[in-house]
Amino acid sequence: MQKKWKLKKSHADIVQQLQNDLKIHPVLCELLQQREINTYEQARQFFRTSEEHLHDPFLMKGMDIAVTRIHQAIENKERILIYGDYDVDGTTSVAVVYSYLQAIHPDIEYYIPHRFTEGYGMSNKGIEYAIANHFTLIITLDCGVKSIVPIHKAKANGIDTIVCDHHLPDDDLPDAIAILNPKQADCPYPYKELCGCGIGYKLISAYALKYQANVESVHKHLDLVATAIAADIVPITGENRTLCVLGLQKANANPCISLQALRYINALQKEFTINDLVFIIAPRVNAAGRMDDARKAVDMFIAPDLETAKEYANLLHEDNLVRRDIDKQITAEALELVDAMNNDESLRSTVVYHPDWHKGVVGIVASRLIEHHYRPTIVLTKSEGKVSGSARSIKGFNLFDGLNQCAEYLENWGGHYFAAGLTMKEENLNHFTAKFNEVVIASVPEEMFQPVIEIDAELQLKDINESFLQILKQFAPHGPENMKPIFLSTALTDFQDRTTIVKEQHVRFSVQQANGKVFNGIGFNLADKMPLIKSKSSFDILYHLEENEFNGNTSIQLKVIDVR
Repeated sequence: MQKKWKLKKSHADIVQQLQNDLKIHPVLCELLQQREINTYEQARQFFRTSEEHLHDPFLMKGMDIAVTRIHQAIENKERILIYGDYDVDGTTSVAVVYSYLQAIHPDIEYYIPHRFTEGYGMSNKGIEYAIANHFTLIITLDCGVKSIVPIHKAKANGIDTIVCDHHLPDDDLPDAIAILNPKQADCPYPYKELCGCGIGYKLISAYALKYQANVESVHKHLDLVATAIAADIVPITGENRTLCVLGLQKANANPCISLQALRYINALQKEFTINDLVFIIAPRVNAAGRMDDARKAVDMFIAPDLETAKEYANLLHEDNLVRRDIDKQITAEALELVDAMNNDESLRSTVVYHPDWHKGVVGIVASRLIEHHYRPTIVLTKSEGKVSGSARSIKGFNLFDGLNQCAEYLENWGGHYFAAGLTMKEENLNHFTAKFNEVVIASVPEEMFQPVIEIDAELQLKDINESFLQILKQFAPHGPENMKPIFLSTALTDFQDRTTIVKEQHVRFSVQQANGKVFNGIGFNLADKMPLIKSKSSFDILYHLEENEFNGNTSIQLKVIDVR
């Protein structure tokens, strides 16, 4: 579909001051300023990330109470249950906290709810398990801040709960002995965007600081923290970026056994990048919970040796292969349903339902549908006698608020701006679909239904060189609020008619600007732009800059995103 191009704005005076102080290309200073890096000192910290930039964990509300209660449980030989979610953030969180505490307190177990029979968060089944097995302390990770009823039941049965969660709290909080969540209104912790595993890491850091226990093992978990940050799509800013940088250093210098196993299974030869964590590691870990039981992911993360970790990694890899096949099939079926509805000009949302679709992949399918039909999308299936599924949104529509306006037709729902889950009775489906479409129409202006590519800066090809690229690489790792920069170059021409189609879908570029430097590039799924490029007219491109290695030679390549 046609995309709108939008050039970001920068504060010229701040850019000029940064250029005076840093003596680097002004476009690089624009990129810094757009990331709210406005001074020399902020730039120094950004480019020279170190452990000293991590915040004191005791700044987090409830931290001292939490570690004191954990120490009491260890001293009194109480049974501790670590309770986590079934996605990457949840399973890595459980692995990190469980591994750390198990080394000093063997009477500890972990619990991961089953996605299909228990759902997200603390379940009644999980609390019953804790009661039946005489646990007296539960530590939740990546969940719990909304679990008022389960935590009340635990307390009524003599079980204390420490909640470690990064989701936005409601006004009413559970009766836990401590809630670790920087998003609490009265929490003074300076960085608010930690993921669940990040909060778990802060918990063990605080315990080690206060009790000088197992201190040397805290930092060894940084590679799993980086994996969770990458997979959970939290902002790569501030402390998250510091944890990511340190975690990637650990992953490449001395990776934990589980990452070694996943590297082996996926035949990864090069150093880990954040893209590897997002697109290679995370899908395989998530596949365990999507297709079967997420416990095997935790078992891989806490495996005692490489061979055992490889066995679990192979199971995750097989789950992911099944997930991909099912995902592909359901996406094709869903697209057929959407195409059949496209004649209805009143629709500004997509809601598709099939009772036999696999619940574990409906969220992925919803994201894929948005790539084809850019509008808020919900994919539903039948589970436990109810209609349930996942929703994904577009910029300009708050999905959580939108579902709140449809509450009369829903039994359960939860999520955030761009992603949510929901459950309803089947007889409410048509009413819900109509209401949701009305809400979208009332909330989203017509122009928001065209996807926008936000451009970081205009760049002349003559200014691209090795020095520029080496500084640009230091902006990594990339993710929300620190995305890989997109550049605009204008008035280009096809150099000596060398631009060609590759594998029927992709374009291999050879371009020049004002008879200057010639750059090669690749544009995936841009074959439809070939007539424009071959028309002998000049054209503009949007692209990322990257290094291309071929036959031992390294060159600068343009990864082209769009052409006009």
